[in-house]
Amino acid sequence: MLRSDNRRPDEMRAIIIEPHAAKYAEGSALIKLGDTHVLCAATLEERVPPWMRGRGTGWVTAEYAMLPRATVERTPRESAKGRIGGRTHEIQRIIGRALRAVTDLTLLGERSIVIDCDVLQADGGTRTAAVTGAYVALAIALAAAGFVPDVRSRWPLRAQVAATSVGIVEGVRMLDLKYDEDSRAHVDMNVAMCDDGKFVELQGTAEAHPFDRRDLDALLALAESGIRELFLAQNAALARAGVLHIAHAG
Repeated sequence: MLRSDNRRPDEMRAIIIEPHAAKYAEGSALIKLGDTHVLCAATLEERVPPWMRGRGTGWVTAEYAMLPRATVERTPRESAKGRIGGRTHEIQRIIGRALRAVTDLTLLGERSIVIDCDVLQADGGTRTAAVTGAYVALAIALAAAGFVPDVRSRWPLRAQVAATSVGIVEGVRMLDLKYDEDSRAHVDMNVAMCDDGKFVELQGTAEAHPFDRRDLDALLALAESGIRELFLAQNAALARAGVLHIAHAG
């Protein structure tokens, strides 16, 4: 079965990650998954949230936004509405959790790293693309801050993390769903996984028809195959940024 973009069900969209995509950010990456494009920019701040002061540990968080014309029809800016929507809050938490899960915050000292993830163009999978791109931006920012592992020091990133979507569309298990697939999937799942095979985030829902354990196991295996490709793309981007040698230090 070929999809609307001529991919096989188990095939990822074309993956491009461009490091140093934002001139002034300590770390940045532009990730493109087919027609979904997300700019991730990491900012290092010499302070932590008030509730963390005095603990001697750092913080990693994320903000997410979609440009008005990232979609076919214009979406009003949330700032113009005076509030952030529930979907945006949810996605920001997902990105932040994924990054904190692989970061040793005690090594940061009382510093914060904020990753801004802005969707330039959306065709499904913006949250998973944001997680994947944000990891690259975070690694570059840490290198810029002087964190370099050697025999006596530790790199703050304990593992690599990336995310993708899987689902069941018209009875077929599919990897990396585009918008036209996601919108009609009767099972939709977002998976964030580390390079050691452990999971950070599993979001799976069924629409109209429940799915069984066999489907769940097959979808997780499909997601893992796609995430392994994303790890390679992350590594290639970090190599171009000159920080590949520190990306996997334990």
